[in-house]
Amino acid sequence: MEISLLGPLTAEVRGASVVPTAAKPRQILALLGIHANRVLPVRTLMEEIWDTEPPHSALATLHTYILQLRRRLTTAMGPDAPVGAKDVLVTKYGGYGWEAPPGTVDVTRYEALVAAGRAASEAHRHEVASGCFRQALALWRGPALVDVRIGPVLRIEVARLEESRLGVLERCLEADLRLGRHVELLAELVELIGRHPLHEGLHAQCMTALYRAGRPWQALDVYQGLRRRLVEELGLEPSPRLRRLQQAVLAADPVLDEREAPAPAGAGTPGLSRAWR
Repeated sequence: MEISLLGPLTAEVRGASVVPTAAKPRQILALLGIHANRVLPVRTLMEEIWDTEPPHSALATLHTYILQLRRRLTTAMGPDAPVGAKDVLVTKYGGYGWEAPPGTVDVTRYEALVAAGRAASEAHRHEVASGCFRQALALWRGPALVDVRIGPVLRIEVARLEESRLGVLERCLEADLRLGRHVELLAELVELIGRHPLHEGLHAQCMTALYRAGRPWQALDVYQGLRRRLVEELGLEPSPRLRRLQQAVLAADPVLDEREAPAPAGAGTPGLSRAWR
């Protein structure tokens, strides 16, 4: 079994797809997949499909969708399968759940890698943290559930995942900056600030990488470009943090060149050093 939600929805059992073509059963499968190995109440599934206005036949229709999914599972599993469709798409406690073996859902793998990366980062093991974050980001194949009709419940989950993706990217870039990889990051950072023209964190990382690469004038250009957009579009000035970074670039403050050496394997958390932020 393999379920992928970080991009177009795919779900395969023994190499055969079990993804329905109809929009609403696809929604049910996507929601069950995101919450794999947990039970979703019938009310939650109905809210996803019909929001606050379910028809009188909603419960019967939902049962029909579940039956359709189980039929697809039965076909994909074949007659010699050790378990049946009801052992995968289970009914219990007034709801339904999708039982997935460990490591078979990309969202679960992603969240495990992110947790490992954060733990490594907190231990100042930046090489390990960067590796975990890069592996997590590599699981994304595009916007989450890009080909699935999204209702109110999935909308929250997709927003959470997309926000997590951007946060993980920032953490990954921070780990790489602490490892002195500013030159290697420049092209990626320039592309990212183009895609996120109002994101202060990415602009700060781009400014730091440019300064460390011996291009302080370009770091100041990045600041001025962001400030202009913030003022024109939102009527806001850059945050105090970003203004302090600009002043550090103007003053050629040595703190901008500081790194944190990665801790050796098994070492405790080293003392905090002054960082660019």
